[in-house]
Amino acid sequence: MNTRLNHIQNWPELAQQVNWSAAALAKKCGVSVRTLERYFLKQMGNSPKAWLSEQRQRRAFDLIRDGSTVKEAAARIGYQHASTFSREFMKHWGCYPTAKLPPSKVVRSASVA
Repeated sequence: MNTRLNHIQNWPELAQQVNWSAAALAKKCGVSVRTLERYFLKQMGNSPKAWLSEQRQRRAFDLIRDGSTVKEAAARIGYQHASTFSREFMKHWGCYPTAKLPPSKVVRSASVA
């Protein structure tokens, strides 16, 4: 197994630095995407893409739980649109991020389409 990858301790931090991109993570680690895939499958039991998605959703949950608005959380984890973030949050957690927010942080749209 790639010894370069074995020495990395801060995977979640690296994930955030590369905006949860498997290709960018491989490049930052100095390995090919395929080498990263083999390493993740063996060491973490999942593909880099799946692991990165999980890390991104955990970060999102923490931000929402700690009081960030949906829009703030979406921006901080690299989504351009809060609606896309909300949809992905729902797929992962089974509820929309507003369900995890304290009532004072729920921001309703001023216009109804």
